[in-house]
This record gives sequence, C-alpha cells and structure tokens, in this order.
Amino acid sequence: ASTVNVDWLVIGGGGGASLGGGGAGGYRSSGSGEPSGGGGSAEQTAVVASGTNFTVTVGAGGAGNPNSTVGVPGNDSNFFYVTSLGGGGGATGGSGGPASDGGSGGGGHAGWVAGLGTSFQGFDGGGTSSGNDASGGGGASAVGTAGGGNVGGNGGNGVASSITGSSVTRAGGGGGWGGSVNGSGGSGGGGDGATNNGVSGTTNTGGGGGGGITLGGSGGSGLVVLKYPDSATLTIGAGLT
Repeated sequence: ASTVNVDWLVIGGGGGASLGGGGAGGYRSSGSGEPSGGGGSAEQTAVVASGTNFTVTVGAGGAGNPNSTVGVPGNDSNFFYVTSLGGGGGATGGSGGPASDGGSGGGGHAGWVAGLGTSFQGFDGGGTSSGNDASGGGGASAVGTAGGGNVGGNGGNGVASSITGSSVTRAGGGGGWGGSVNGSGGSGGGGDGATNNGVSGTTNTGGGGGGGITLGGSGGSGLVVLKYPDSATLTIGAGLT
C-alpha cells in the first residue's frame, strides 16, 4: 500500500486554576525542525498507509475552581500513536491541596507544592510560594515562577510553531493569584491571574487558566494540526475542522 508522510502538532488541554495557575497542556511536534515542549526536539514524521483509519481527539481544558479546591487537570489530546497530556491543575489555599502533575505542572501555593511537567512535553509549575500569593503554572518552554511578597508568579512561556503557515506561540502556563499584584499568563494562551476571577486560557492553545481568589480560570482547549501533501485526501469525523 502507498504511504503518506504527515507532520503533526498535538497539544493537550490546559489545566484549570485555583489560586495557583494551571499548567499548559503537553506539547509535542514533528518535522520542520520545530521543537517539542519540555526541552524536546522535533519528533518523527508519521508515515500513514493509504486507507488507514486513526483517531484524533482534541482535549478540553480543565475547569477552574474556588480557592478551596485544586484546579481540574486538562484532558489529553491524541493523534494516531501520539498522546499529549493535559496540563496540571493549580494549587489551593488552606487545607485544599497541592497542584497536580500533567503535560506541564500546575502552580503551587503557600504550603502546597507545584505540579510536575512531563519530559519532552512541558515544564514544572512554579514552586511553593511564601505568604499571600501563588505561583504560575508551567509552560511548554519554561517553568512557572514562584510567587512571593504578595506578588503572584508568572506562567511559563509556550513554544512557537509555523505548521499552519505563520509562527504562532501556544501552550503557555497560567499566572498565579497575588495578594497585591497578580501574575501574568505565559506567552501562548496562558490566562492572567486576577483579584477575583482568574482569566481562562485561550481556546485551542492548551494555555493554563489564571489563578483567582474567588474562582480560578479554566484551561484552554488543546489542538491537533495535521500537515500532509495536497495530493492526499483526509476524511475527518464530526466536530473536527
């Protein structure tokens, strides 16, 4: 059977925030010399036999939660044999709980550790903060920063890709809530921290949600991009573009 070379970009759904920012969805990429997240290099182009059926899943972002509950992790995205993990949820205050692990880890808060990222997908969230502030979620290209001195930590930045024809940065971590100054979301769709309701991550970037004292922002949905020769035909299922 004939085969088709398919380059791909697969990003998991971003993690929801609480006080700590949500982690970005895992970021994996093939071809064209473009990097993957978490310090990884470009992976192998997929070689798909003509007539092959394969599943594509675009992971939803995780919901943001009040400051007593950890943010909800994002959902995984899949293409063929590739899985990019959803981002970790941001940590809470009080007795709530630590941030969760994911493609990139959620941001920590005083007394609660940050979530861990996944090798070659994303980075850790910002570490345990001190005082009345929270840390940023990890991004595809950088660790989130820790909060301190009533200043929320910033989300880690994302990674740029030109697979769609122009350079677009995606998979930034969410900023943490701060007692006086809120953290900023990382480049690539990370939501900013806010005094009341954190800003949600941007749709189809896998950006993490921003932390908020009242309600954390939700993570942005993930993305799957497939690039193949125009001599080939791809038949897609309902709900995909």
